[in-house]
Amino acid sequence: MSTRGRTLRLATRGSELALRQAAIVRDLLATRRLEVELVEVETTGDQLRDELIHRLGTTGAFVRSLDEKVIDGELDAAVHSMKDMPTDQPAELVVAGIPERAAAGDVLVTPDGTDLADLPSGAVVGTSSLRRRAQLLARRPDLEVEGLRGNVDTRVEKLLAPSLQREHERRVEAAESEGDGEDEDEAASSGNGDQEAFDRPVEEWFDGLAEVERRALEREVDTEYDAICLAEAGLARSGLLHHLESQRLAPTEFVPAPGQGAIAVTALDGEAAETVHNAVDHPPTRVETTVERTVLAELGGGCVAPLGVYARLQGEVVAVGARVLSQDGTEEVAGERELPVERHAEAAAEFAADLAEDGAKRLVKQAARETADEAKRE
Repeated sequence: MSTRGRTLRLATRGSELALRQAAIVRDLLATRRLEVELVEVETTGDQLRDELIHRLGTTGAFVRSLDEKVIDGELDAAVHSMKDMPTDQPAELVVAGIPERAAAGDVLVTPDGTDLADLPSGAVVGTSSLRRRAQLLARRPDLEVEGLRGNVDTRVEKLLAPSLQREHERRVEAAESEGDGEDEDEAASSGNGDQEAFDRPVEEWFDGLAEVERRALEREVDTEYDAICLAEAGLARSGLLHHLESQRLAPTEFVPAPGQGAIAVTALDGEAAETVHNAVDHPPTRVETTVERTVLAELGGGCVAPLGVYARLQGEVVAVGARVLSQDGTEEVAGERELPVERHAEAAAEFAADLAEDGAKRLVKQAARETADEAKRE
């Protein structure tokens, strides 16, 4: 079907982050004077809101529903977070375009800016990722890592809610004490001795909060997190990063998921795919993510294994590091290599084969069994 003179219809999830990512693709296509419509599609992953990602049953819970719309001819292309994409794509589809990748690494977010090394023993860290959990425990086995689901905004709100709610309560109590004419000695004895530290009325303090902080004040939470760990790219694209206290985790140690930070646009092989490719594709990002996803495909695991791969194009070589761990972070197989650009996919497969021989495949299978057993118990 010709794309000339008509609107390209792009499938996207309806979350705020997904829509922002789809808008990036739309804007790139607009530079070629193409009309684009974003069409929201609910996915299996969206429907199972209470399950952790690695328990959703199959890889691609956030992907398949969008691609089906493209395969059926209802829509022209679909926009995905590449890290959510299974490596076994339908034969009819191609990854037509990969825009330039955002930051690939993870960040640790805390209410007060505490770094990972300074979190107290027993601190509770939230994450939806088995990979992040294992890497955190490998560095800090004294932490309590708990599940955390929801959109990026929801995760941030769950972190901020308890401390903001406590501060709001203290401010309200201090204001009420001051309004009752309670003197300083009485305030101290009743637990309201902090009132002099509050230099603004409660209403003014509230007005100065970011929108995500205001929503956090209204949120009920079951688990109080001392920190959460999530992708920097998601926070940045959601417009939240500059509102939060965060620590970048070095991607050479806290190795990201394959394709993390990258957007992929899938389409049927044909004119629509060519149109998307010409407007959207960033060749260096394609090389890097091809290396990462080739290693993933060779080792398997999808999102049920604590597996990270991070590739960087450096002149004539692609520097790649991989880290595969047991779920509790006590075992791991890791490696680094420089791959020739001219045969980067083939060389990535060879690198993965060496990792597998060193025990990475065993850890992936072990993680898959443990995940399956956990699901049966629940």
